[in-house]
Amino acid sequence: MYSQAEENYLKTIYVLEKDFGDDVSTNLIAGKTKTKPSSVTDMLKKLAIKDLVLYKKYQGVKLTETGRLTALKVIRKHRLWECFLVQKLNFNWDEVHEIAEQLEHVKSELLINKLDAFLRFPKLDPHGDPIPDEQGRIIKNQSTSIIDMKLGSTGTLVAVKDSSETFLRYLNKKNLALGDKLKVIDIEPYDNSYHIETKTHRLVITNNVAENLLLKNVK
Repeated sequence: MYSQAEENYLKTIYVLEKDFGDDVSTNLIAGKTKTKPSSVTDMLKKLAIKDLVLYKKYQGVKLTETGRLTALKVIRKHRLWECFLVQKLNFNWDEVHEIAEQLEHVKSELLINKLDAFLRFPKLDPHGDPIPDEQGRIIKNQSTSIIDMKLGSTGTLVAVKDSSETFLRYLNKKNLALGDKLKVIDIEPYDNSYHIETKTHRLVITNNVAENLLLKNVK
């Protein structure tokens, strides 16, 4: 049984390993958690004692197999709760993250497995992120960012890299949602902004926004 703080650290390290590879630095974790590096070091030492991470001073940290599975269990609970909040309680996709942050620390595995069955075993959360199964297995999200698409290419929006409340609200304002079919109709050489077309409208998005939109069935 691990504390909420320990679970949050493991989840953070898992995400950073995906983005930056093994041996995540203390400073990266401190930046992600908005915590002092000294406090991060203290937590990493505690996690190492519990065989959840491999930590060496000045060499970064990586999850052990136990740590990785624990992080995936937290992520599984988070994403299942997000599905429940959107599908059953009619929350918007930009409203669920903070609530799921609280619910992800529920300890009952029976409750989570029943929740999974109640939702009919969803594979993706409302933001298109894959949901780990009971054994921690997770499907790879085979998708393409708009910035990797060629002029005239089309695809279906299936996920977003940035699931922050501000970014999701931005997409709401732009009338963009998962399932939309998008076409790249122009790329502005001056600032690398993208002119895209949906079934209902055309709009211009920045390079940063384009990088955070992930599509499948790109042609």
